[in-house]
Amino acid sequence: MTKKAKFGKRLLQKDGKWGQRLTRLAIYLLLLDFGFVYIYPVLYMVLVSLMPTSDLINPTIQWIPTYLDFENFKQVYTALEYGPTFTNTVIIAGTASLLQTLSCALAGYGLAKFRVPLKKLWVGMLILVFVVPTSLTLVPQYVLFNDYKLLGSPLSIWLPAAFGQGVKSSLFVLIFMQGFSYPKAYDEAAQIDGAGSIRRFFQIALPMVVPTIILSLLLSFVWYWNETARASMYLDGQIMTLPLQLDKFNSLFGNAYPASAGSSLNRLNERIQMAATLLTVGPLMVLYLIMQKKFVEGVEASGITGE
Repeated sequence: MTKKAKFGKRLLQKDGKWGQRLTRLAIYLLLLDFGFVYIYPVLYMVLVSLMPTSDLINPTIQWIPTYLDFENFKQVYTALEYGPTFTNTVIIAGTASLLQTLSCALAGYGLAKFRVPLKKLWVGMLILVFVVPTSLTLVPQYVLFNDYKLLGSPLSIWLPAAFGQGVKSSLFVLIFMQGFSYPKAYDEAAQIDGAGSIRRFFQIALPMVVPTIILSLLLSFVWYWNETARASMYLDGQIMTLPLQLDKFNSLFGNAYPASAGSSLNRLNERIQMAATLLTVGPLMVLYLIMQKKFVEGVEASGITGE
């Protein structure tokens, strides 16, 4: 190879490396931009919730508070009745997510592994149910639960979840169908060994879709945690969750800390509202930080990357 050809080859290699670096730099800048869009509201909420009231009315203070004030969190904790309300929310959302995951896994396994008559029709119905707004079914379900005397009971939340009619259950059924599309040889080998359908489901199918199970549990838990429309109608004020308490936080805080009973620091302001919001969504943020690796694995395994 001549010197001119070698020089040209090195030049092309350098150009290729610079092109890769520029592409990587552009990707990093885009990720930073998107990350800032998502992180900014959370960062703002945390900083404002820790600001003293004097910082809120000081135009020279934008981000960094003069000192960290945790008194508003104590007030919010009392106003929200955080202890029992947090317990109610965890029990209702946790039980519903477990029931929904189990029922959707069973439905997805049946559609994926058995010859179901009119299977394409049922899959199409699942997609149709997913795209139909849930607000259209609230009133019929409310009437049904009222007839069966289930209003004000957690059963009005748990029973639909247990029978595949929970929040976005059709999506989870489709995800499990995708997860259970492993080779039939595994089931056939187990069947030869005498394993029935139920045993194959629990001992073979479920262990192969652990990331999908975790994904379903996390998404279901978050959606039930944040649910306000169904919870306000079906629980009928008998059981309160954190999002329901947050909806009427202004009146709760006013009852707990009347302005006439204390100083102006007891009056509802932005830092207290941010503290109430942070205490409501904070457990979900902690849960995601703990389970983020499993969550990403579940998204990749389910085939809904990019949704």
